[in-house]
Amino acid sequence: MDSRVSWDALRVFVAVLRAGSFSAAADELGTAQSSLSEQLARLEKKLGYALLIRGAHGVKPTARGAELAERVGDAVDGLAVAVANTLPQGSGSDAPGTRFLGGPAEFLSEVVLPRITAHLPPGTTLATRFGLPEELITALRAGELDAVVSSVAVREQGLKTAPIADEVFQLVGHPRWAEQAATQLDEIPLLAYAPDLPIVRRYWRSVFERRPDRLRLACEVPDLRSLRTLALSGAGMTVLPEYLIRDDLEQGTLTLLHETAIPPLNTLYVVTREPLPLDRPGANAAIAQLRDAIMTVAKRAE
Repeated sequence: MDSRVSWDALRVFVAVLRAGSFSAAADELGTAQSSLSEQLARLEKKLGYALLIRGAHGVKPTARGAELAERVGDAVDGLAVAVANTLPQGSGSDAPGTRFLGGPAEFLSEVVLPRITAHLPPGTTLATRFGLPEELITALRAGELDAVVSSVAVREQGLKTAPIADEVFQLVGHPRWAEQAATQLDEIPLLAYAPDLPIVRRYWRSVFERRPDRLRLACEVPDLRSLRTLALSGAGMTVLPEYLIRDDLEQGTLTLLHETAIPPLNTLYVVTREPLPLDRPGANAAIAQLRDAIMTVAKRAE
């Protein structure tokens, strides 16, 4: 056989043949059906002969395809085991190892990380990456992360998305601003996450049904925890999730500057890869356990 034939192409061929169709193999491998068709077409071109007969009810091997499958099937399985054995040792979710988690710095730091270790096996190492949804989901696709907490619902083949919590946002400030907020709310200095005021703009449109055009931006900080610190100091008003300010509101160090019956919500999700045939069952179980642990501790945010 041509030594330049790729392992991925042979893996695809064996997977399609065993699954009985391209669509079933695509589901098992967590990839697009078109990608499998292209890889198989390249393999057939390289070998110089057809491997599969495509029909209305699935695929069947040609004579040469059946011969190839018999010769490479065990080797493909052996390589799958060899690759899987590079993962942390253990046969189930109770095996310690390193779990790779990504998500927003504030939610992970305040809600997830302080509590999640109690829901993971002793000896587990948790490697955390902070960032925006797009870059973290890209890392998840590449296998660099096991799970991502995302403010965006991801709907694509190969990824599994589940809601974990609703962030409730409130307009808050130091009690010194309470009296002015009743009559001159727009005159209070604004503390915002970004210059385009994404969180504040959503709050204003949802609650006041207008744009926050008359507000004066006093400080821009891309960290909700820093905005909380500034608000506690009396620097101005800001919009923050309740999980970050619950204790402050109870203690009176921050106050609601506007009360609304239906505050804006933002749903958070946990996103994981669908299990792949190359993944050892223990690794899949560990990822599932990480996902379940995130879902358990995320309830603290509600």
